[in-house]
Amino acid sequence: MVLLGSTGSIGVNTLIVAKKFDIKVEVLVCGSNIELLNQQIKEHQPKVVVIANKEDIYHVEHSNVFAGEEAILEVIKDSKSELVVNALVGFLGLRPTLTAIESGKKVALANKESLVACGAFIDTSKIQPIDSEHFGLWYLLQDRPISKMIITASGGAFRDWELDKIKNATLADTQKHPNWSMGQKITIDSATMVNKMFELLEARWLFGEGEYDAIIETQSLIHALIDFKDGSTTAHFAHASMQLPIAYALDTQMDENILDHVNLLEVGSLEFRKIDKERYPIWKIKDELLNNPARGVVVNAANEAAIERFIKGEIGFMDISANIIKAFEKFTKMPTNVDEVFMLDKEVREFILKNTI
Repeated sequence: MVLLGSTGSIGVNTLIVAKKFDIKVEVLVCGSNIELLNQQIKEHQPKVVVIANKEDIYHVEHSNVFAGEEAILEVIKDSKSELVVNALVGFLGLRPTLTAIESGKKVALANKESLVACGAFIDTSKIQPIDSEHFGLWYLLQDRPISKMIITASGGAFRDWELDKIKNATLADTQKHPNWSMGQKITIDSATMVNKMFELLEARWLFGEGEYDAIIETQSLIHALIDFKDGSTTAHFAHASMQLPIAYALDTQMDENILDHVNLLEVGSLEFRKIDKERYPIWKIKDELLNNPARGVVVNAANEAAIERFIKGEIGFMDISANIIKAFEKFTKMPTNVDEVFMLDKEVREFILKNTI
């Protein structure tokens, strides 16, 4: 397989599962965590390695190393692997997804931005989602009439904060996730609830038109639910580990134990909460976005640009959502092809970076 984003949490878990199933790693792609990359090279012996920065090449303990975005696309095209695991973060992951599909490869997709920004122009039959929520929906699907698909959210760093204090939250505050440790951007996205809106949009592209929603489940033990038209509801319980969806992406005939079962007697009780628009103002545009899913590129670009400004200290935490909503209201024309997706992405970023909202 080709693994994009090998040193992130999803990449690390993918390599654990690959070793368990004795799946060979042809290509490793990572950003700048060269120390961990060198450990992965020693253990998995890839044929090719790609990193972010050219100046780091000489620190990589491998004889076949390339750098930069174009190199990622070239190694995907040249690889003999039938599977590309895309665990890159951000819009950077879109072109690799498109290139992998054009090259006739299956994509195990953890890069949310690919479908969020460009779902209208991606053949989802070539995609196997490895987000826990989409895996959960896929796992629950039966040949029965569906009323609604539901995914769950943790609520993020500020789910228990007093509302009037959230506006003063710092970057460090956003990283204090109540349930687990993730990368910086996705943890911010969890705090704003943008992450969950992206996952709803991904579900819309993966599973087709229908009704989608999300609720908060504070222990992150239920990942998805399906309401069937007959009045019954099924739920997917599993401990929060990416290894289960990754295992199914690597081996669809999965018959091995990956996780310990959830012991409901130890859990005792579960708590569910509504996603409140005061705490998570981005939820105000959720329905309109799901009704116009091709506008996801606007939301994604605005989010990435606003987070960039937040990290620099130029705007406050609640301004992230305000910027996204402002861009969503301004840019209403939907792209009609892939080139327009990239043009619109650039235009929205410039708008957010140059305007104070």
